[in-house]
Amino acid sequence: MNQPPNPAAEQAALPGCWWHPNRPTGLSCSRCGRPACPDCLREAPVGFQCTDCVHTGGQQERRQHRGYQEAGFGQRTVFGARLSQSVLVTQVLLAVNVLVFLFTVFQAQSLNDNNASNAFQRGSLYVTATLGHDEWWRVLTSGFLHYGPIHVAVNMFSLWMMGRALEQVCGRGRYLALYFISMLGASAAVLLFDQDGLPTVGASGALFGLMGAYAVLVLKLRLNPTGLIITLALNAFITFGISGISIWAHVGGLVTGALVTVALLYAPQANQARWQAIGLTIIALAIVGLLAYAASQFGTAICGFVPFQGVPTYFCA
Repeated sequence: MNQPPNPAAEQAALPGCWWHPNRPTGLSCSRCGRPACPDCLREAPVGFQCTDCVHTGGQQERRQHRGYQEAGFGQRTVFGARLSQSVLVTQVLLAVNVLVFLFTVFQAQSLNDNNASNAFQRGSLYVTATLGHDEWWRVLTSGFLHYGPIHVAVNMFSLWMMGRALEQVCGRGRYLALYFISMLGASAAVLLFDQDGLPTVGASGALFGLMGAYAVLVLKLRLNPTGLIITLALNAFITFGISGISIWAHVGGLVTGALVTVALLYAPQANQARWQAIGLTIIALAIVGLLAYAASQFGTAICGFVPFQGVPTYFCA
C-alpha cells in the first residue's frame, strides 16, 4: 500500500539556497549549478543565472569589449578611425602655440612687439633665409609663432572650434597628418609665390587646411553647407580685406588640406590605412619636391643678426 505524500519530508530533502540557507529550493543557477531561490535568480539567454554569475558575466563582457576596441575593431568613422571623444591632440597643439607665444613675449619683454625676440626672428618664414640659406626648419616653426595677443587668440579660437570635431572623426594620427601637411603646404605656397619677402608667421595656414577638410567632408557626406559658406565668406573677407595677411599661406593651406582629406576619404576600403598612408606620402613628397625646385632657382644668401635701431635684427643679403 502506497504511503500518502509527505510535503514536509520532501521540503526537508531539498537543498537550501546558497545565499539564503533557510529557504529550501529545487532551482539552481544554469551557469555555476549552485542552488538558488527565485529571489536570487535572473533570466539569462539560456536558463536562469544567480546574481553572482550575472555580475561576473557583465564584468567579463566589458573587459572583452575594451579589448575588442583596443585591438582596432569596432565601429569606425568615415576616415576609418575608431570612435573616440578625445581631443587631446587639439589641446596639445593649442598649448604649444600659447607657450611659444609667451616665450617670445618673455624674450622681447613686450606683449605686442614680440617679433623682436630671437626665437621669432629665427623661426618665422623668411623667404630669403629659407630658400637662400637652407633654414628649412622655418616651414614648420613659423606655424607656431604669432604676432601679438590678438593674432594668437583668434587662431587658437579657430583651432579649438574646428579641431575638436575633426580630431574625433579623423582620429589622432590622421588629424596630425592633416594639420602638419597643411602647414607644410601653406609654407610652400608662400615660398613659391609670395614676392614681398616679409616674414610670415601664424597657425592660419594649418587652420585653413582644417577648413579645406571641412569643405570636402560637407561635399562627401552631403551635409548642410550653411556653416561652411559662412566660415569661408568670413575668412575670405579677413584674408583679402585686412592688410598684412598672407594670402598665399591661406590659399596653400586650404588647397593642401582639401587634397589630404580627399586622399583619406576616397582611399579603397581594403587596406584603407595603407592606401591612406601612400596618398599622404605622395602629397608630402610633392610639396618637398616643389620646395627643392624653388631653392635650386633662388640662389645663395648670406644671413645673420645686424643691429637695426639698436635691436639685433636677422637680415639676409
